Amino acid sequence: MAGTRLSGMISGMDTESLIAQLVEARKTKVTKVKKQQMKANVKQDAWKELNTKLKNLQSKYLSNMRFSTAYAKKVTKVSNTSAASVITGEGAANGVQELEIKELAKTAYLTGGELTNAEGGKGGFNALSTMSDLGLDAGGKIQITSGGKTVDLDITGETTISDVLNKLKEAGLNASFDEKNQRLFVSAKESGAANDFQITALDEGGTKALSKLGLDEQSAHKVAGQDAEILLNGASFKSSTNTFEINGLTITAQEKTDGPVTLSTQTDTDGIYDLVKGFFKEYNEIINEMDKMYNADSAKGYEPLTNEEKEAMTDSDIEEWEKKIKDSILRRDENLDDVSSAMKSVLAAGIEIDGKTMYLSDFGIGTLGYFSSADNEKNAYHIDGDPDDANTSGNADKLKSMISSDPDTVINFFMKLSQNLYAKMSDMSKSVDGYRSFGNFYDDKKMKSDYDAYTTKIAEMEQKLNDYEDKWYKKFAKMESAMAKLQSKTSAFSGLFGGN
Repeated sequence: MAGTRLSGMISGMDTESLIAQLVEARKTKVTKVKKQQMKANVKQDAWKELNTKLKNLQSKYLSNMRFSTAYAKKVTKVSNTSAASVITGEGAANGVQELEIKELAKTAYLTGGELTNAEGGKGGFNALSTMSDLGLDAGGKIQITSGGKTVDLDITGETTISDVLNKLKEAGLNASFDEKNQRLFVSAKESGAANDFQITALDEGGTKALSKLGLDEQSAHKVAGQDAEILLNGASFKSSTNTFEINGLTITAQEKTDGPVTLSTQTDTDGIYDLVKGFFKEYNEIINEMDKMYNADSAKGYEPLTNEEKEAMTDSDIEEWEKKIKDSILRRDENLDDVSSAMKSVLAAGIEIDGKTMYLSDFGIGTLGYFSSADNEKNAYHIDGDPDDANTSGNADKLKSMISSDPDTVINFFMKLSQNLYAKMSDMSKSVDGYRSFGNFYDDKKMKSDYDAYTTKIAEMEQKLNDYEDKWYKKFAKMESAMAKLQSKTSAFSGLFGGN
């Protein structure tokens, strides 16, 4: 804009108001484009939110359900849960087995005797105390054997308790000195017979050293390392730990048994049922939302509000106004209709299983019908017998029955259904140069390009509006200047004739 603008001081005209009226029409055009950009932004945000939900459905359910491993759920019940726990793997065979726990694995552990000094007194030693402090001045040799590894320790009067601990650790053992109880504690790092250890004297000096350290057989208490042993269907299995991995089952022994414990492995019908139910719950939420968006009431006459317009409204009125625009922003949206229709068609189509064409209805899954469904919920699926669905909870639970009686048919059907829907959604969200990024169900690139184009257009229009306004200010300024000169000449002329 021009620097100093002159008002109608000479002409007496309200130039500010006149110019404001002249530019108002053009300013309205700029505001209109701004509102178009604001509406484009609302539409883009609506698609971003919906796009996230569609991608989540695809990754959370379909990505897994298209493979048989998603349904390979089995569970094993143990007749005595305090005796053992079982994790059931994919390769476990259905059936009943007998388990006996003969022995539990043990970790080799040695609790040293309480230390005494040369006079037989107790207490007061620490890790830096020497063998001399313990009453041993002569030398000796000790050998530590652990898990096939052997370490020798030469003992002198200057050898500290810490030196002994370090040698024990060097042999692969856990070792510590408890100052409060004045005892050494030694243990293997892993359970099992193969991880047992021995601490022996190689000479008379070594024998005396073990005695002073409380590690001799008379002073120390030793628990030998031991393997766990179980009988599964009469066959013996041993393990250095209490865990056994046998034919798809991970069995953890917890206590010895006096007789057999029953393991019953079967298909986890609840797991498969919950997987299918979870998918339809999320699918229904998305498909209902898309129908609601597409069938929304018209928001004709509602345009995004400028800051000036908001100032004249209450907060609640503004919220209601903007909600009306947001709710209707995808009304009759062609892209939305394409995605929604494609998903519906996949679920309505038949799938061939062992030469027979089957539909969701064959598994007790279907829509409620046009007249029984609530608005914008006519394409939602309901499972007969679902206790959480008031519409179908009273029907016979066909899906769960089929999972129990014929799990292969159920798995093959939903696996192929998931493959078809996953493939269709992947096709709808593939990358399109200049229009769409990979993984998006809407033309995000084009929407951004259009939004940026609005920004450029608005900047150009505002510059032209400023230029137009400046032009009129300059015209009125020239008029004022001309009138001022004319007034000056008229005054001078009047002076020549003695005018007052």
